Amino acid sequence: MGRHALVGRSRWWTPLRVVLLFAVVVLALGWLGKAACLQEYRTPDGALALDWRNDRQYVAMCYSDTVPLYGLEGLADDAVPYRDAWFETAADGSRTARYMEYPVVTGMFQYLNAQLTDGWQWLAERLPLPSALDVVVYFDVTAIWLAMAWLVVVWAVLMLRPERPWDAALVALSPLVVVHAFTNFDTLTVALATGALLALRRDRPVWAGLLLGIGGAAKLYPLLLLLPVLLVGWRRRDDGGLPRAAWTIGAAVLAWVAVNLPVALAWPRGWAEFFLLNRTRPADPDSVWYSLYWFTGWSGFDGPLGDGQSPTVLNTVTAVLMVLAFVAIAALALRAPRPPAVAELAFLTVAAFLLLNKVWSPQYSLWLVPLAVLALPRWRLLLAWMTVDALVWVPRMYQYLGVANKGLPPEPFLVTVLVRDAVVVALCVLVVRQILRPGTDPGRDPEPVWPVGPRSSRAAVPPVPAGASAGAVPARSGRRRSGDGGGPGATGPDGATRSTGSGRATRAAAPQPWPSRAARPRRDPAD
Repeated sequence: MGRHALVGRSRWWTPLRVVLLFAVVVLALGWLGKAACLQEYRTPDGALALDWRNDRQYVAMCYSDTVPLYGLEGLADDAVPYRDAWFETAADGSRTARYMEYPVVTGMFQYLNAQLTDGWQWLAERLPLPSALDVVVYFDVTAIWLAMAWLVVVWAVLMLRPERPWDAALVALSPLVVVHAFTNFDTLTVALATGALLALRRDRPVWAGLLLGIGGAAKLYPLLLLLPVLLVGWRRRDDGGLPRAAWTIGAAVLAWVAVNLPVALAWPRGWAEFFLLNRTRPADPDSVWYSLYWFTGWSGFDGPLGDGQSPTVLNTVTAVLMVLAFVAIAALALRAPRPPAVAELAFLTVAAFLLLNKVWSPQYSLWLVPLAVLALPRWRLLLAWMTVDALVWVPRMYQYLGVANKGLPPEPFLVTVLVRDAVVVALCVLVVRQILRPGTDPGRDPEPVWPVGPRSSRAAVPPVPAGASAGAVPARSGRRRSGDGGGPGATGPDGATRSTGSGRATRAAAPQPWPSRAARPRRDPAD
């Protein structure tokens, strides 16, 4: 896996095929981990229903947002995202119209899968095809796309580090993939963001911007990568970096507007639901703010909040802290002895966003996986972080059961969250050290036109001339090229619930074949 590893000796088992096989096996384990939540049973009146009795989704730790959202978002009733509303009833009896709570690409991705489910069920009624409850078919259709997206992530990371192909195995074998590949829809966004980094590596700034813009219309975080692109472009302005950064940022903005504008003009209230939801959400249990409230007894910046009240002060504090963190990252990039790699700054930017944000849904950790591998390819360190992060899921699920129901109190979960945060902070410290001291970089990739991975202090080995013996290869030199452009480099890379209470009369009888409101916490376990 290092300098002395032999690759390419097998004609069939190439590194790409091996790591893709690893990824397929891990993704299969991820699906099996959710399969307990896809079991069916017969009700007393003979109807098929999804078996989430006795809190199976928490006991078996198989919870996935995909399952309840199929009914709660109206997808089972062919509701069109952002156009069709449903009503949420508050404790005082007031009713509020709600809409699809995800950004446009993710919302339409769910709608597409619901339509594919309808098509499959139509065919299954006429052809000898396997079938199940609508919600189970919907989950499986969604899982296929999500799995394919993660395979794209693995492929892109390998293409970004062709001289260290086994680093991509870290992405393929990540414990976070087993737990969270099918928890929500984030692998789709990660694939777009990682593909953008590959486009940068191949000097395709417009394609990189388009992918980041579309990714930002799926979940927020790909847009955060525009900051590292701008910073590296500025540092490498003498090499044409600034125009490339401008093309990337411009293409990203145009792509985001092109995706969002039609929906915003046609259904402005529905389109704004995502922003409304994120403004009114309180601190998520996975955030450092929630742990601060819990362990100190402090009621928070805003004090007790009623239903629908926005934590205005908390929103302001987190926004200010993020801006300060981004300014610090910019200062680091501008003062570093050599231009940092995009992946290094991207990891720091996304990690700062997650650590300071009021929401860190568990599957958000997938955002960091390819960035961490590209920025800091250290197997034991990254596997330790991924394992700790994946283990957060266990106390998170069991705290929803409650102590009276053989669950766990909040403390074990919150302690695990803080440990996870501490490990991520430690990774950030190592990346900062690597940027300030380039010789600590384990990467050995020759410097591309547009660097998106960590750079190496090791000079490249000159090729052996034809007819010369291996011993004739000159010794490695400890010298480094001077200037911002010198030195080798390597390359690299948001929901809550609402209920309709509706089912599909043509294929389901009471009880509903998907979980009811009571089966899902007020704040999603994994949105």
